[in-house]
Amino acid sequence: MRRNASGHHRRRLSPRIRTAVSVGVAAVAVATTAAVATAEGADPTPPAGPRTQHVEYFNGADGHPRRTTVPASKPLAPSEKAAIAAGTAGDGDVTSIVRSGPVDSKLDVVFIGDGYTAAQQEDFHSDVRAKWAKISAVEPYATYRGLFNVWAVDAVSKDSGVSGDPTQDVVRNTALNSAFFCDGTERLLCVDTGKVESYAAKAPAADLVVVLSNSAKYGGAGYNDISSQVGYDGIATASSDNDQSDQIAVHETGHSLGKLADEYDYGQSGTYSGPEPADANLSTLSAEQMTAQQKKWYRWMGQQSPDGGAVGAFEGGGYYQYGLNRPTENSIMRTLGQEFNLPGREAMIAGFYRYASVLSSPVSTHHAVSRGTRIRVSAPASAQLTWSVDGREHKAARGKSSIVPHALGVPADGRPHTVTARAVDGTKAVRDPALRKLLSRSLSWHVAPQ
Repeated sequence: MRRNASGHHRRRLSPRIRTAVSVGVAAVAVATTAAVATAEGADPTPPAGPRTQHVEYFNGADGHPRRTTVPASKPLAPSEKAAIAAGTAGDGDVTSIVRSGPVDSKLDVVFIGDGYTAAQQEDFHSDVRAKWAKISAVEPYATYRGLFNVWAVDAVSKDSGVSGDPTQDVVRNTALNSAFFCDGTERLLCVDTGKVESYAAKAPAADLVVVLSNSAKYGGAGYNDISSQVGYDGIATASSDNDQSDQIAVHETGHSLGKLADEYDYGQSGTYSGPEPADANLSTLSAEQMTAQQKKWYRWMGQQSPDGGAVGAFEGGGYYQYGLNRPTENSIMRTLGQEFNLPGREAMIAGFYRYASVLSSPVSTHHAVSRGTRIRVSAPASAQLTWSVDGREHKAARGKSSIVPHALGVPADGRPHTVTARAVDGTKAVRDPALRKLLSRSLSWHVAPQ
């Protein structure tokens, strides 16, 4: 689910499973190497020069990520956008892989395949299921699987496989132009971000986008400065058949969902001397200063973290070797194959709840139900479910995800009644009181008089 700045839900496209949805999409905006003048009275014309965008790549399955700059994808021509929007021979079809609930109350993950021919789309769907199983086995995904819908968008390629696999001279004609050796870096797996945007728009909703490129070669990329009109915050690319590439996607969601900074120190020389970072997992403060000032991850200080060791302040992060501290020695935001540390898990849960609701139901609350209507709800395993009739809790129904109003004691007395479900996520992985407010929700149904 996507919310706008005021906290209200954005209107989303209605689901159309296995059918192409024709959607006009503006070209994706990317970061440029030169700033555009924005001051009043300044020349609004961008300076000349090639457009570029920052990407993150991964040389090894257990190594530190790295950042670089690559040429930005060219804006799609109107004819290209029209062709993708129209779709042909299954191109652009949407398949529901995991359907946990309505798109307006779930976090919607969209996988787009590249390097799969028309005859290989079922292979792509199998690869999505396998990749999502590995991603969702990582905490806190594992605890919160029920907050996610997962969609597969078919992008039909003329050739099977991707460019740069196995060697740099290999060129294949694919829907999204997936290619290793991007800008000369072998493991950097780039895509045409404008085409990704157009295909992502075909899904009922897109909060998180992952491109699966049809390859067993290790590699991937993270595009974290994407400005998407569809609504997602970044793009992760990964090899479909490499056993370790799912870690790339998990790391990238640390940026897009958790708003976490990188905790490695590659990319900048010298000592950081800027202001206190806004990122939840970077600080100029020492452990003692954080505790005394009650800032950043002070609530977790000294606690044993799932990525190993106790939470403290470890120098090195945000691409600087000195001047910035990270919460733990070696989380997944520093090295692939690790766990999220405690502050990172809390940030990820906050990201989940920016898009999804702790309580959802396929039964509309906008229409009256009968005493015999079965009301189903879903909530994370860490949430406590309670039910009440006209404000009075029915304790025997605690924890039930499905009830019938008459079983709750709603009488057939000719008067209207109200049934309310409430979920409160009591997870110990959250300590921030402000975040706690997002961890509860109630839904009410009016029971028609009988």
